[in-house]
Amino acid sequence: MSIRGKLFRKSLSGVAVLGVAALALTACTTTGSTDTNTDTASSGGTITVAVVNDFTSFNNQTPQANLDTNGQVGYLMGNYGSAFSYIDNEFNIVREEGFGTFEKTSDDPQTVTYTLNPENKWSDGEPVTADDMVLAWAIGAGYYNDSTVDADSGEVTTGTTYFEIAASTAGLDTTTFPEISEDNMSMTLVYGTPYVDWELVNPIAQPAHIVAKKAGLGSATELTELLQSLPKGDAANPVAADPTLKAAADFVNTGYDVTAFPTDPDLLVSSGPMVPTGWTPGQSFTLERNEFYVGGMIPKVDKVILRVIPDANAQVTALQNGEVDIINPQASADTLTALENTGADVLTGDQVSYDHLDLRFDQPVFADLAVRQAFLKTVPRQQILDSIVTPVNPDANVLNSQIWVPANAPYDDSVANNGSSAYDEVDIEGALELLAGATPSVRILYNTNNPNRVDEFQAIQESAAKAGITVVDAGSPDWSSLLEGGDYDASLFGWISPGVGSTGIAQIFSTDGGGNYNQYQGTNDDAILTQTTLDPDKLIEIEKRMDKQMFEDAYGLPLFQAPGVFGVSKRVSGVEYMGNQTGPFWNFWDWSVNE
Repeated sequence: MSIRGKLFRKSLSGVAVLGVAALALTACTTTGSTDTNTDTASSGGTITVAVVNDFTSFNNQTPQANLDTNGQVGYLMGNYGSAFSYIDNEFNIVREEGFGTFEKTSDDPQTVTYTLNPENKWSDGEPVTADDMVLAWAIGAGYYNDSTVDADSGEVTTGTTYFEIAASTAGLDTTTFPEISEDNMSMTLVYGTPYVDWELVNPIAQPAHIVAKKAGLGSATELTELLQSLPKGDAANPVAADPTLKAAADFVNTGYDVTAFPTDPDLLVSSGPMVPTGWTPGQSFTLERNEFYVGGMIPKVDKVILRVIPDANAQVTALQNGEVDIINPQASADTLTALENTGADVLTGDQVSYDHLDLRFDQPVFADLAVRQAFLKTVPRQQILDSIVTPVNPDANVLNSQIWVPANAPYDDSVANNGSSAYDEVDIEGALELLAGATPSVRILYNTNNPNRVDEFQAIQESAAKAGITVVDAGSPDWSSLLEGGDYDASLFGWISPGVGSTGIAQIFSTDGGGNYNQYQGTNDDAILTQTTLDPDKLIEIEKRMDKQMFEDAYGLPLFQAPGVFGVSKRVSGVEYMGNQTGPFWNFWDWSVNE
């Protein structure tokens, strides 16, 4: 999952290293598309898309950079999750065989081979090779980590964590060092335990030749040789960190985070259809066609500009004035009405995204279960739904699962048994009884630039005060960078999912998951088990157990599934509704400018 302002289950709101369908921080049925031109010829021109969040990093795979805009840029660049395959708007995995192929060659042990198109090149002209796939594997598998993490603080106490990722290593962490073909064009992964989401592993991340250079090595091959020479990490017997691997990991972890357009061209190297060419922070981000890309996602247009417009009304105005061609604002009744008056095409549907309130288990105020339960009993979920969602979708209901949305078959049965009914209505008397005279203070982190989150915060603050709970405003426009280790007790944000796979479960609900920002441990074993359970019925039972456990532990509360809307200028064709984290960008290669 990724954050747009972040879980959803697979079939229905990051993107992970190796493109392993992570959830992202954010801000599904579909209705509508613009006329799609299936001609592969270039139409030229520029298309401008409004985005809510500004760009912050060329590596959206880290916890601090797991933001929707970063992920969308990564998707356009092909470096993260769109090399060997992509997910279409019916939530099918579509193989991109122009870039490379992959095949499961054995079930026992589970073995998968990836083979690159030898004509592939990075945007600096260097070839894409198995060295790049090995690096992506090393990042995603956590193979070299020998760290022990303190259960309360989340800090490393012994050993080393090399690559820091927003996703979980579960699944890939059972693989052995990859086998590389003699021509350096193929990589074979052998799993120690079958991995349910093996088809979502997309082994292209940062360019190995660039990472090698930043680590003081002479070539991508030298980096592979280094990785091959190092043993698998063992937390029971940690050793001194390898300085060269640590330098490589440090660069991957933070070297791609930026506050201005880089003067270092190494940060801009892309394996995919587009390459960055400009960024004015807070205003716009520009990408142009990558002349070296040979896959099947070659865009028809010459240039795509991401224009930063956080406010939904301002997005509609910009579309009407011709300043942007595509918008994906937060849906509201006013937004829909305004869009319909612009004459633009309006595409609507469900997002694979939900807003939620999470409580931090490493903060003293929530050490007591009774205090967590009391606070959650004050949350006015129906009021929040009626204010934000009902005007757009009158049939919407409060969300009562941490795992599923109503369109998922297991949702109703899980809700009937997970204990969510304890929070169906605001219960101030019940909260007061649980508090037994205590008057806790709770600091809530949220995005102050997001009107929906502001409304959610204010509603919770007002209701909690009736039970003697002081809710302190810890909101910030930089909320996403504060989720990991910030000074707060609870958070309001949204998860948005790829719509396939179960990797997001381990990402959020396992102890070492890169999205476990609230330091919750209650479902760790089951979350990891979801990655190796191939029987779909058993998988559902595990997830139902997790859903129930989280309500028993007063983990937090899901609020609502978010509705979605696109507005598309008549000058653009090829846009189709998509409810997952890539949004309108999912088929950017089909976009064209009408004459």
